[in-house]
Amino acid sequence: MLLRAYGIARSLVMYYGVPGKHRRAARLYGEFLRDGDVAFDIGAHVGGRVRVWRHLGARVVAVEPQPDCLRVLRLFFGRDRDVTIVPGAAGAERGRARLALSSATPTVSSMSPGWIESVTTDSSFARVRWDRSVEVEVTTLDDLIAAHGVPAFCKIDVEGFEADVLAGLSRPVPALSFEYIPSAHDASLEVLGLVERLGAYEYNYSPVETMRFASPRWLDGDALRRRLERIRPRGRSGDVYARLRTD
Repeated sequence: MLLRAYGIARSLVMYYGVPGKHRRAARLYGEFLRDGDVAFDIGAHVGGRVRVWRHLGARVVAVEPQPDCLRVLRLFFGRDRDVTIVPGAAGAERGRARLALSSATPTVSSMSPGWIESVTTDSSFARVRWDRSVEVEVTTLDDLIAAHGVPAFCKIDVEGFEADVLAGLSRPVPALSFEYIPSAHDASLEVLGLVERLGAYEYNYSPVETMRFASPRWLDGDALRRRLERIRPRGRSGDVYARLRTD
């Protein structure tokens, strides 16, 4: 229990305790969200993005499978009528699946055994342990859209399960993001390929939790691949952002 409390406290500091982070995040997500828009947070964790998006006036659907994180989300946002908390995960099809939990580092709890195997080769994951597991409900992005409408923005941060999440989406959404981790480079390229098949997107990239775009201009898929290949040796993770082209 103490280890789990430590893990949640660590996440709260990471997502709520960094000076200036909320302001930078509001500036970044303000490019995608306006008052009244719907936003999907797939892998909402302790609600750092939910807080920012509500500040922008968006209605948020927060999907989170971790029981401890769900308690935090309900505490912070349970009385907000414009936040819908969905207990469980998103995937390729409705059903149930097993989530491997890391009590000390809940940010890396994952439903992908292959991803866990890949990142354990990364020195930054050397002390991470997935010490328990739970079975969770799984829905799909298509089902969430049917229930809540098309999101103006969809964040997918599910520790290696991103391809499964996108497999449950049959139409393009205006904008989305997914996590990139160099030690799971091939998995990230698979996700990029799925996004490209959904629609005509352009891309940018934000290292770690900087909340700033790395490129001064938006890139096509091939240019993004080259950019990710160049930064791969540095071991810097981050988020890839995609928006539908307007030309």
